[in-house]
Amino acid sequence: MNFLRRGSQTGTETTPADDTDGGREVVTVGGEGRPQPVGKGRPTPSRRQAEGKKRGPVAPAPKTQREAMKRAKALRGNKQDRRKATDDRRKRMMAGDERVLLPRDRGPARAYARDLIDGRRNLMGLFMPLAVLIFVTVIVPVPAVQTLGSVLCLAMLVAMAIEGVLLGRYVVGKVRARFPNEEIKPLSFGWYAFTRATQIRRLRMPAPRVARGTKVD
Repeated sequence: MNFLRRGSQTGTETTPADDTDGGREVVTVGGEGRPQPVGKGRPTPSRRQAEGKKRGPVAPAPKTQREAMKRAKALRGNKQDRRKATDDRRKRMMAGDERVLLPRDRGPARAYARDLIDGRRNLMGLFMPLAVLIFVTVIVPVPAVQTLGSVLCLAMLVAMAIEGVLLGRYVVGKVRARFPNEEIKPLSFGWYAFTRATQIRRLRMPAPRVARGTKVD
């Protein structure tokens, strides 16, 4: 009877941790005497350790001042190379090099549209100065100046919006006539014409190829 009673006692027994188990709690399952550790059995790595493993080994600190100066010189050289590459890329973009232009500026149709816009005198070219004027009228603590400035700015914005619509239709019509076999999306080219016309001329990229007032056929 005692034998049956001892054999029927199945379950989980927990034994206290000792030094041989590394401080882990050991659980005995089913009375079979096979200990099973609870938890991972290792400490969770910190965030710095995990990021260090992802980034790879860190270069050792310089041992001498000469080595430190050599590293600093190499870093300065890399920065100068990156700056030179950036300046070169910008110059090529300003010159209209198709290899470095943004996708929205590539193609002969876009170049022709830019010539049409750059050769015209547009009221929208005053968009940036108008934004400055609006800011000034807001901060000036004179009600009469604020009212007059608000009315003037609103009138100019309406005129610019109308001019933008007319300019978009003009550019789309000219580009379609020049490139009949190319798919010309009216909304895309119209918005392209509007955004370029609102930019200050010397800040346009690519730089204008035609002078203001030039008739582009």
